[in-house]
Amino acid sequence: MSDLKENEDYYINDDGLLVMTKAYHLKRGTCCGKKCLHCPYDHVNVPKWRKKFS
Repeated sequence: MSDLKENEDYYINDDGLLVMTKAYHLKRGTCCGKKCLHCPYDHVNVPKWRKKFS
């Protein structure tokens, strides 16, 4: 994680969780399928069963 820049690639939310930003996902290049909060790829790789649970 040494290449990541705080507030550019990620931030820590109020619950203390690490949240990846839209900029990080764009650098990554594809949807990882984990239903990320800031996914710019419209969650294309998220399994259908997982999409049902929000």
